[in-house]
Amino acid sequence: MSSTLVIIPTYNELHAIGEAIERTLLAVPTTRVLVVDDNSPDGTGRLADEIAAKDDRVSVLHRTEKNGLGAAYKAGFAWAEEHDVDFVIEMDADGSHQPEELPLMIAQLEAGADLSIGARWIPGGKTRNWPYYRKLISRGGTFYARILLKSRLHDITSGFRGFRADTLRAIDLDSVGGQGYVFQIEMAWLVEKSGGDVREFPITFVERVQGTSKMSSTIVVEALTKVTSWGLAERFGRSRDVGEFSRRPGVGGISSK
Repeated sequence: MSSTLVIIPTYNELHAIGEAIERTLLAVPTTRVLVVDDNSPDGTGRLADEIAAKDDRVSVLHRTEKNGLGAAYKAGFAWAEEHDVDFVIEMDADGSHQPEELPLMIAQLEAGADLSIGARWIPGGKTRNWPYYRKLISRGGTFYARILLKSRLHDITSGFRGFRADTLRAIDLDSVGGQGYVFQIEMAWLVEKSGGDVREFPITFVERVQGTSKMSSTIVVEALTKVTSWGLAERFGRSRDVGEFSRRPGVGGISSK
């Protein structure tokens, strides 16, 4: 049986993290959960520690500073490599991603996908209670990335996704520079560009009920700047500002579904 790790990055998610962990373990009892906490001042890390002390399926990685989603996930990927798991899943702590949809993602990975993405903008995908401006940012960002990067993915910005562990091993993570949500674009593009098997499945994205969004103008500007530079570099034959993905034996072409 394949082993799965769900990585949940946190910063000030005290009121959400307990439910996120509980629902994840109910949805997939055999999975492991890694909370990567960026020294949350509200006590999120302490609560995660208390949960981990009672359930050996839960672990906590404490980081000393808040320096971006990308850095948190890369720390989680390194932990996953040390603990020999087959599938590595990214999921938000705030309830926007539904743990009950994890079996669909795991099924795609078991069927051979290198990367499985929970997509909002394909038939069957939807959002609930999401402000109009957030929809505009998400859909606009996806459209812009599709054009600039010549991507066939419908929700390249989605943060609900799972990788095969050997797909992550093939990426030079040290050269992946995205810190905010552009990290998601960069990682998906690397796998897609390499000819990896990338699949999408429809999800329901629910706006958080508690806490505050981590989206900011800095994150949006970073995404626009980096996507533009990557797209122009591709068109003019210059080297990319992203890591190179070495295709592993047996990887087929793109299969966005």
